[in-house]
Amino acid sequence: MKTSIINARIKPELKGDVEQILLKLGITTTQAITMFFEQIRLNRGIPFSLQLPNEETIQAMKDARKNKDLTPLDIDDTGQ
Repeated sequence: MKTSIINARIKPELKGDVEQILLKLGITTTQAITMFFEQIRLNRGIPFSLQLPNEETIQAMKDARKNKDLTPLDIDDTGQ
């Protein structure tokens, strides 16, 4: 089977972090990229949603960065 080579520039820290996760999953970087490409082909697009945040989300992100109007999250011992 003939193969093609892909060259991509990735931040070293991102590459290292991802490779550690893939190692734990038992797959190589090449296998992960191939799986991603197969999903693009299968879905005829990126296999996850790509969208810009709405105005409410943008405002919430700005407020969170300023620690403004934050509401504590009440989590019980079960994590729910």
